[in-house]
Amino acid sequence: MNLRPTQRPLSDGDTPQRLSSIDNPAKIIQKHPWFLLAALVDSCQDAIISKDLNGIITSWNPAACRMFGYSPEEMIGQPILRLIPPEMRYEEENILGKIRAGERIERYEAIRVAKDGHRLEVSLTISPVRDNEGRIIGASKIAHDISDRKRAEEARFRLSAIVESSDDAIVSKNLDGIVTSWNQASCRMFEYSAEEMIGQPILRIIPDELHAEERDILSKLRKGERLAHYETTRVTKSGTRLDVSLTISPIRDGTGRVIGTSKIARDISDRKKMEKLLLQSEKLAATGRMAASIAHEINNPLEAVMNLIFLARRASPEATEAHRFLQTAESEVERVSHIARLTLGYYRDRSVPCEVDMPGLIEDVLTVYKSKLFSRGITVERQVGVSRPLLANRGEMVQVFSNIIANSIDAMPKGGVLRIEIDATADAGGDGMQVLIEDRGSGIEEQHLSRIFEPFFTTKQDVGTGIGLWVTKQLVENRGGRINVSSSIAAGKSGTQVKVDLPFAHSTRNEEPPRVLAGARS
Repeated sequence: MNLRPTQRPLSDGDTPQRLSSIDNPAKIIQKHPWFLLAALVDSCQDAIISKDLNGIITSWNPAACRMFGYSPEEMIGQPILRLIPPEMRYEEENILGKIRAGERIERYEAIRVAKDGHRLEVSLTISPVRDNEGRIIGASKIAHDISDRKRAEEARFRLSAIVESSDDAIVSKNLDGIVTSWNQASCRMFEYSAEEMIGQPILRIIPDELHAEERDILSKLRKGERLAHYETTRVTKSGTRLDVSLTISPIRDGTGRVIGTSKIARDISDRKKMEKLLLQSEKLAATGRMAASIAHEINNPLEAVMNLIFLARRASPEATEAHRFLQTAESEVERVSHIARLTLGYYRDRSVPCEVDMPGLIEDVLTVYKSKLFSRGITVERQVGVSRPLLANRGEMVQVFSNIIANSIDAMPKGGVLRIEIDATADAGGDGMQVLIEDRGSGIEEQHLSRIFEPFFTTKQDVGTGIGLWVTKQLVENRGGRINVSSSIAAGKSGTQVKVDLPFAHSTRNEEPPRVLAGARS
């Protein structure tokens, strides 16, 4: 405080505001300490209010003006009840009762109302005020606004509840990789309790061969980078390995400095198993169809060979060595024919067709590829114009649309739009269904477009098998439908469109079993 010296002597009527005009303020404060107290009250950031034993306000400092919006003229001489919500006014009588008894109330949390009507959460410290003879004549009240703290606490409690109720493991750690928090889902997923993991290195749940991965992750997080949907492997307490998808974010302090990391781990083991089973199913189906095709094709020359051996054996004398050789050859060719028949029999699907909800089936297939769609930034647009179910083999339909959608995803490594439209076929009088799958990928060159349904032909280099579309065409046509593919590689217009037309009724082609001479010979 800047004091300007004057020659005027101090009188008892001086106020703290007039200290600036008083000579030698240190002596004055020493003689009249209430000046210092009044200055402290005026400069305090907390509301300081005094009241008599009837609850009538007798003083009101500047902080009270700021906190409650009332001026001293509006509040001095008014009941303190003006600041208390009606439903809580019973508290004031209890407080005054304790003050009359000489008690002091500390850190009492309550609700008060400002002039504009908004409610404040405050922490109150209330002390009795005594006169020179020690009699209690009123109370002093210090009110500290704790609204922000309460909101922060509520936000923390809400966040804590969300973290604890999450089905995903949520873990935090410092920049040395030491675990600092471990939610309930982490306990279930990794089988360690919070007591076993907090304070321990996160390397405890990382396979030995992936420890270098953690160093790379921490290095990126120290730079403030965020990792989303990072797929890796973690180990449980019992030694079981889990496929997990991690989202890892830096944690910053109030100055923005990175002080740790938060990690959300989602168990994707089931999804990975489904993907592997789907891939295995595709390979097995393709192998079976290939074997069946070979068996079917073998039967044609086998029939000719069987005829020739039969004629040669009939033309040779029975007692000759040539006759015996031909008889043995006929028996061996019959064995080959039997193997071919068995192979073809294993291939043919004898399952009974059922009603298939095509939009639901497509959604199931998209779920399998959800991670790839997200990581590549691919948006799926859907349009469904038909709700009638299709009579078909569900497994075959899953195989068909898995192959097509997987190809579309592979064609858009840098993201794009995948459009799926399901509607009745116009050229079939509405008696069939058309599924259109269109991507904005790299497209297929014209010279390759005519070969895409050939077995083992692929444009994917080392990642393609060349049998996916071949299998798809076989399944669609065997179902009585047809598949058509158009594509473009023109800049700005590249992409591929696949149309699959299927009749609502199950009209599988009637494939006759292979005929061999041995079966009709007599």
